[in-house]
Amino acid sequence: MNYSYKGKILISTPDISGDIFSRSVVLVVDHNENGAFGLILNKKNNNMSSRLLDIFGFKVDVYEGGPVENDKIFFICKGRPITENYSEITDEFYLTEDIENVVSAIIEQRISVNDIKVFSGYSGWAAQQLEGEIRRKMWTVVDVYNLDYTTSSDQSLWKNIMQNLGGEFLLWANAPQDVSMN
Repeated sequence: MNYSYKGKILISTPDISGDIFSRSVVLVVDHNENGAFGLILNKKNNNMSSRLLDIFGFKVDVYEGGPVENDKIFFICKGRPITENYSEITDEFYLTEDIENVVSAIIEQRISVNDIKVFSGYSGWAAQQLEGEIRRKMWTVVDVYNLDYTTSSDQSLWKNIMQNLGGEFLLWANAPQDVSMN
């Protein structure tokens, strides 16, 4: 493997398929010769958010991390790690599946609910699959600096990044959700 996309943002190319990756912003958490692991940052799951409110007793937005293993919960947390079971994303953010320690830390006010983002499932690629999708222009790879991965986000995140890319991306940013209606 010549290059890792770890820490990069993938911006989906608009299409008419309407699948989970349509207008997605994906953070690549890990990428190596065995494949890639990422989380969709801008697709809220309102049903799962309601279910976690009932379980946790406090409101938290849950995002569709991707189409793989939707029964698994992942957390991106900001700040000093509150668990020994984590993977560093940047100096400021880390990923964990340690639901018990995250919930305890929130209840004990060692971390704010605003400093976490919850994901149901993840996005995964087999060896060389992501590289192939990028070559086929299914994704645009972007270095995004100063993006707070724990901030609440929606489709405006995709549109804002597309607008900032400029050029032909401006056309996509302003296209209707269903491009066949254009």
